[in-house]
Amino acid sequence: MRSLARFTCAAVAVSVGVITLQGQQAALPRSDANGNPLRQATKTGHVSNYDESKVQAYTLPDPLVFANGAPVRTASDWTTRRRPELIRLYESSIFGRIPPATPRVSWVVREDHGPKKLVVGTIGTAAAAPQITLTLNLPLNAKGTVPVILLLAFGGGGAPVADPPVANDIFKRGWGYATVGYTDIQPDRINTFDRGVIGATSATPPGPEEWGTISAWAWGVSRVIDYLQTDKAVDGKKIALFGHSRLGKTALWASALDERIAAVFSSCSGEMGAALARRDWGETVDDMAQNFSYQFAGNFQKWPGRWNEMPVDAHMLIALSAPRPVFVTGGTQDQWADPVGEFLAQVAAGPVYRLLGRKDLGISKLPPLDTPIVTGDLGWHYHTGGHAATAADWQAFLTFVEKYFK
Repeated sequence: MRSLARFTCAAVAVSVGVITLQGQQAALPRSDANGNPLRQATKTGHVSNYDESKVQAYTLPDPLVFANGAPVRTASDWTTRRRPELIRLYESSIFGRIPPATPRVSWVVREDHGPKKLVVGTIGTAAAAPQITLTLNLPLNAKGTVPVILLLAFGGGGAPVADPPVANDIFKRGWGYATVGYTDIQPDRINTFDRGVIGATSATPPGPEEWGTISAWAWGVSRVIDYLQTDKAVDGKKIALFGHSRLGKTALWASALDERIAAVFSSCSGEMGAALARRDWGETVDDMAQNFSYQFAGNFQKWPGRWNEMPVDAHMLIALSAPRPVFVTGGTQDQWADPVGEFLAQVAAGPVYRLLGRKDLGISKLPPLDTPIVTGDLGWHYHTGGHAATAADWQAFLTFVEKYFK
């Protein structure tokens, strides 16, 4: 009888969140019958959806229409007016504005073993100033400067940072890669605004329009690029950026803010990354605002239950990198991140790329699984598997970015 009750609860909970069994409220199970996470947002009561028939119709804001309703007609309109307008909207409503005065980062090469360097950047001048550890790996016998893929990775604060699974393939192409642990820049926890670069910048918590941790991590990416462009072995105009999950969100935002980033690989970035927020699938704005408030501006708390009123959506975040290339991935067992919504955002960013004389994704219908789309300036790979940057994803990205790194 207990097993039957649990099964019944799981079947009903997808739509109502909780049910009553013999007059008592039963908790929402942690996953549905397919293993997809189920969560109920405290503020709105919304429960995770994985049923296409329950995805309500939505209308995306047009990236090529100014806030006043006038059309964006030319590349100049986009570059000089609409793009800055969208940046301001993201700063004030989503990720938060980086303060104009932040601590200087002083970089020192601690170890130099030819193809591998260990470089440490100190944030500010305080006695216990935070430090960013950067590892730069270059191909043997490289002649001249080389392109570099920068991995903003999990780790830092003494925890190791993993190398990409295709490190040797990167070297064979004559490129290098660099790794940096994101928590060296800013802790990934609530109530830590007195630490990292945010704490080094101000003694008071950020205001409602000021930076959360995603903007802080993006700031750190730019400081790493500051160093890489001084390294005589690095081609400073060919620096690509990789990030996975929340760092995939960061990679898109960092690229929007820093046009020195030549290409982006956003892996399984999901809600508030590459997935459309207006599409009710898996993780939602409600979940992000409840569970990861510290990653965003205080003003982000306006949007739970009001997704369709947001002035921006994921296709605009992707388009802010235009005309530079963006590669996005999703996984079949990562429905929490809404891979279909990630693909649709890539499609919806296409008009901006076309306006700027570049190639869009080239398709509007989801391609077969494990079939990389890499011929345009927007790239896509839907891999069989979970929430990970797979070796197949990496191989597809290397093929994609090779057009720009030759």
